[in-house]
Amino acid sequence: MDLPDGKKIELLRTMLLIRHFELGAEVQHKLGNIPGAVHFYIGEEATAAGVCAGLRPDDFLLSTHRGHGHCIAKGAEPRRVMAELFGKVTGYSRGRGGSMHIFAKELGILGTNGIVGGGLTLAAGAAFHAKLQKTGQVAVCFFGDGAANNGMFHEAVNLAGVLRLPVVFVCENNLYATETAVSAATLTRNFADRAPGYGIPGEVMDGNDVLDVLEKATRAVERARGGGGPTLLESKTYRTCGHYAGHAEGGYRSREEVEAWRARDPIRLFSRRLTDEGVLDQATLAQMEEEAKAVVAEAVRFASESAFPAPEEALEHVSA
Repeated sequence: MDLPDGKKIELLRTMLLIRHFELGAEVQHKLGNIPGAVHFYIGEEATAAGVCAGLRPDDFLLSTHRGHGHCIAKGAEPRRVMAELFGKVTGYSRGRGGSMHIFAKELGILGTNGIVGGGLTLAAGAAFHAKLQKTGQVAVCFFGDGAANNGMFHEAVNLAGVLRLPVVFVCENNLYATETAVSAATLTRNFADRAPGYGIPGEVMDGNDVLDVLEKATRAVERARGGGGPTLLESKTYRTCGHYAGHAEGGYRSREEVEAWRARDPIRLFSRRLTDEGVLDQATLAQMEEEAKAVVAEAVRFASESAFPAPEEALEHVSA
């Protein structure tokens, strides 16, 4: 894509912020400040940054258990995301949702989701709302390769196609559903190849190339917004960390495989590209790194100093 240099810098800035947020959250989890299961997005930052860069502020986003990066790319404040991970009242879900249930209606974030594939049908519902109300909004749903074999995938994509809903389905194929390799779960070579079966377009993206993601996702979003209906995108990417914080890697993937993907780290690739183009120099990159670290340090301070929800509030914000 023919992008202004400033836009390229912002894409890199978003990826750096996501990366350092995850690294900071990993430290806080080890220190015992973040309870429960936490799933990090390290190595996959280009997908969130590229997709969300083509969205309007009022567009809808449905995410997964690995959703911090999606939320930050959509405009969530790192300090409020961190506070939610800490279980503090200043978090987006007032400390009640934690890592897997971040909800920010004002940003169009209709929830990260602890249920595998749980966001698929919700995205179709949000898109149906946008179509009925003629708001011009688009819903984007991130889901993993494991969810692509879930029944809700078929139901959501099929209905979205039939009703020509303004929704973009983004499969983040990081090759493993926890420890189950894609090849052990399906004979499908590319999940995007399933799209014609639903009568909609499908396209594979290089999930470690933020510009490839941005170009193809923007095209899908514009198609949806223009009344053309849904698109199924597949982002070929890789998490270079464990499935969740503290996950014992075991023998399900080789050290050589992980190192090969680390060599294609999306931040490394893009920063090198910008340097080669003369858009970026090492001093500026170092400064951007320090700025991202400072934002995360402030997020940790904010979360640490915030209060936990009061016990007497336990029955508030619930339905019964």
